[in-house]
Amino acid sequence: MIRAYKFLMRPTVGQQGALAEMLHDHCSLYNAALQERRDAYRHVSKTTIRYGQQSAQLKDIRAFDPERQGRWSFSSQQATLRRLDKAFAAFFRRIKAGDKPGYPRFRPGKRFDTVEFPKDGDGCRWDSTPHDPVTRVRFQGVGHVKVHQHRPVVGKVKTVSVKREGNRWYVILTAEQAAPEPLPATGSVAGIDMGIVNFLADSNGGFVPNPRHGRRGAAKLEAAQQALSRCKRGSKRRHKAVEKAARLHRKVRRQRLDHAHKTALDLVRKHDFIAHEDLKIRNMSKAPAPKPDPDQPGSFLPNGAAAKAGLNRSINDAGWGVFLQILTAKAECAGREVMAVDPRNTSRRCPKCGHIAKENRPAQEKFHCVACGHNAHADTVGAVNVLRAGLVRREAAPA
Repeated sequence: MIRAYKFLMRPTVGQQGALAEMLHDHCSLYNAALQERRDAYRHVSKTTIRYGQQSAQLKDIRAFDPERQGRWSFSSQQATLRRLDKAFAAFFRRIKAGDKPGYPRFRPGKRFDTVEFPKDGDGCRWDSTPHDPVTRVRFQGVGHVKVHQHRPVVGKVKTVSVKREGNRWYVILTAEQAAPEPLPATGSVAGIDMGIVNFLADSNGGFVPNPRHGRRGAAKLEAAQQALSRCKRGSKRRHKAVEKAARLHRKVRRQRLDHAHKTALDLVRKHDFIAHEDLKIRNMSKAPAPKPDPDQPGSFLPNGAAAKAGLNRSINDAGWGVFLQILTAKAECAGREVMAVDPRNTSRRCPKCGHIAKENRPAQEKFHCVACGHNAHADTVGAVNVLRAGLVRREAAPA
C-alpha cells in the first residue's frame, strides 16, 4: 500500500529564495504549455497538443533558458506538464459527462504552490539516516534542506513533493509499504448519521458534538480579512496581513483535521463494520438558483439565498467530506469495512414499523412516527436506518 507523509521544512533564507524561484519557473512552464495548447487549437485548425509533444520540447527549452529552466530537475518539469495534461483530461471528462466544463486556467505565481518529483533520487533525495539527528532532503538547484521529521517513514520512498503554505514550506513523501496487520475483531457494527447540530450520531445512541472550529474563529478571521483589504498592494503591511490571515486559516484547518482523525480512529477501533450516508456534499452546499420576477424584467424574487448561505457555511465548517475520506483510509489500514448507502428517507423512515412520512420528523431533534407512535432522537433514527441499509447491501454484495 502507499502512504503519504508530510513534514515541515526549515530552509535558510537563501534556500527559501531558491524554493520560491523553483515554484515561479515551474509556474511559467505550466502557463507556457497551456498557452501553446490554446494557440494550437485556435489558430492551427483546432490542433490538439499532447503531453508527449510538449515533453519532447523540454530539452530545447532547457538549452535556450539555462538560468531559469535548465537549473531544475527534468523529471519535475515533466511532472508539471503531466499536471496540465491531467487538467485537460478532467476538462474533457466533464464535457462528456455533461457537467460544467471548467477550462484549465493560467496559474498566478502566488497560487502555484506545489512541485512534484516523480522518483526519489531523480532531482531530489530523501536523506534520513538513523545515526544522523538531523533529517534533510536535497533538491536540485536548492541544496540540502533541514526537515522536522516528527515520525519515522516506513517503507521505500517513491515520490517527493515540495509544497508552500503561506510562509511555511513542507515536503510530502509517498512511501510503499506492506499492508498493516488488521485490528482484532470486536463483533460490533454501527451506522452513522452526519449532521450540523451534532457532528455525527451512531446507531447505538452515541453522539459526537460539532466543534464548529470555523465559527469559533470567525471573528478573528473577519478582522484579519478586513485589515488585509485595507492594505496597499505590494506593501510590507499587506505582506504581514496576508501571513496573519493565512496563519488563522491554517489553525482552523488543522483543528478540523485533528477532530476528524480522532473521531474516525475511535470508530475504527470500536466497530468492524461502519455504514454512512452517501452524501453529495457539493450539491448540498450549492447556492440556490435565482428566481426571475416575471412581472418586472431584470428583477428577482426572494429565493432564500441568505438562509442557505448560513447552512452552506455550517456544512463546510463541519468538514464531512474530509472526515469520510479519513474514515475510509483508516478502516482500510485496520481491516475494517466502510460502506456508503443511499441517504433517501433515512430520517423519515420509522425503525419500528417502516412507515415513511415527512410528518414523522416534526422537529430537528425529534422523531415521532405517526403510524405506530415510536419516539426517539431523529439523528439516532437516521443512524439506525443507515446501518440496516448497509447490512442489507453487504449481504447482497457478491462474494
